[in-house]
Amino acid sequence: MNKKVIITVVLLVIAIFGAIGVFVFFLDDQDQSQILSKKSKDEASTTYTFPFTGLETTEEPTHRAVAVMINNHPQARPQSGLEEADIVFELLAEGNITRFLALYHSMEPERVGPVRSAREYYADLANQYDALYIYHGAADFVDELIVNRGIPFLNGSQYDNDKQLFIRETFRIAPHNSYLLFNEVYRRAEMKQYDMEYDHEPLPFLEEDDEVTGIEAPYAKIQYYPQSSTVEYEYDETREAYIRTSDGTVTTDLGTEAPIEIDNVFIIEATHEVIDAEGRRAIDLQSGGFGYLLQRGKVQKVQWENVNGYLLAKKNEEIVPFVPGKTWVNVIQTSPPKNVEQLYIPEYNE
Repeated sequence: MNKKVIITVVLLVIAIFGAIGVFVFFLDDQDQSQILSKKSKDEASTTYTFPFTGLETTEEPTHRAVAVMINNHPQARPQSGLEEADIVFELLAEGNITRFLALYHSMEPERVGPVRSAREYYADLANQYDALYIYHGAADFVDELIVNRGIPFLNGSQYDNDKQLFIRETFRIAPHNSYLLFNEVYRRAEMKQYDMEYDHEPLPFLEEDDEVTGIEAPYAKIQYYPQSSTVEYEYDETREAYIRTSDGTVTTDLGTEAPIEIDNVFIIEATHEVIDAEGRRAIDLQSGGFGYLLQRGKVQKVQWENVNGYLLAKKNEEIVPFVPGKTWVNVIQTSPPKNVEQLYIPEYNE
C-alpha cells in the first residue's frame, strides 16, 4: 500500500471518529438541555403557602414572623407598614385608645410605626403566634415577664434613634415618632442568638373554589367608648376587600396614602379588667367567647377559641376558615361602658 493511500485511510478514520464525537456531543448537549428544562419546569410548578395569609409563594417560607406594637393615637395616624401586615390585632391599651399588634411574615415593609410600649397581653399574643416581639419601652414588670417567659424580643428603648434599627422622625413629636427600620430586624435578632428560622403552623383557609357562608352584611361599626375610638368597616365590591376607617378617617399608609385593604374582619368579645391606678388592663385571650367573622361582604356569628395559641372562629364545633389574604382582629369588651352600642351590624341590630 503506497504512502498516499495510507494517509487517505488515516484521514478518513479520523473524520469518521470526529463526526461520531460531534454527534455524541450534540446528543449529550440536547439531553442535558432537556433535563435542565424539566428541572426548571418542576421547580416552577412547586408552590408553597404563607401560613398567615394562605397565599401562594414560589419560595418556601422558613423565616420567623415578627410582631410589632404600633401606636394608634390620633397624632400617630396615618401609620407606616400596616398594609404589609398579614394580621393586625387591635385591642384597648389604657383609657379609650386602642393599640395595634401587627404580625409580619409574607411581606416586609421598609419601616413600621410609630412603635409604642409593650403590654402583657400583646406580648403573650405575639408569643402565641411564635413571633419575635418588637416594642419601644415598657413598665419594669412587663419587661421582666417578657424575659421570664422566654419571649424573643427587641426593645426599641435599647436602640433609640440609632438610625439602624430605630429612627426618630422629625415630622412628629415623641412618643409618636419612633419608627422601626425593618431590614435590620433579623440581623439584630440573630445577634441576640434568637432562632429566626421557623416552621409556622398555618391558619385554616378556604380553598380557591369554596364559598363564604353567612348573611349579606357589608358594614360594621365598633365603638369602644362614647364619642371616641370608633372603627368602621365597609366592604368595597370593586376592590373585593374591606376598607377601614378610624374616627371617621380612612385608614391609609403614610407613604403610599393607599387605603388598607382587609380580607377578613374578625371581631371577638373578651373579658377586660383594669388592674392598676395607671389604667392598665388585663384582657382574657384564652377563654373564648362570642364573635363575628366578616368575609366578602357577608357576616357569620361565631364562637371564638384559642386553639394552640391561635384565635380562631368556630361554628357548630367546626373551625370556620379564613379567606386567603389579610386579616384584622378587633377585640372588644364583654361588658362595654354604659350607653355605648359597642358593635353595630345593621343586619343583626335592626
